[in-house]
Formats: sequence, C-alpha cells, structure tokens
Amino acid sequence: MKDYTELEQRALSAYFRQASRKFPGMGSTMQPSDVVETTHEGLRYVVLENRYRRLAVYRVRTVNGKDVLKGLKRWPADLRW
Repeated sequence: MKDYTELEQRALSAYFRQASRKFPGMGSTMQPSDVVETTHEGLRYVVLENRYRRLAVYRVRTVNGKDVLKGLKRWPADLRW
C-alpha cells in the first residue's frame, strides 16, 4: 500500500467529498487508483487517475506560507508525469 503525502491525502479527501455529492453510489470507474504529485511548466499539481481516465487535477498554491489545493475544472491537456 502506498504512503500518501499530506497533499495527496488532502486531494483524495476533496475528491471523495465532491464526488459523493456529484455521483451518489459511484462505481469503480470513478475510484482513483493512482495519486501523483507532479510539476508542469513550473506549477505544482496533484493528479488523481484510474485505469480508465484522469478523474481530477488539483493545483498546489502557496497562501500565507501554506500549501493550498485548488480544484481545476479544466487542466492542461499535456499534463503528464
């Protein structure tokens, strides 16, 4: 089992809070199996995917010296890790 970083844990929590409201009774196609922190063009992201598709992308911003996640509705198309 993977040890998640604090940001990855927060991204998973945010995803499940949002997904439970949006997709009640969500099936296995909506469950993340891979959570990765990555950098793209100088910006930090946390990406949640499963084997079917990318489920959510969160941008990591620093506010008052603390890392804050911002859920993105549209993410960079070429975001890879």
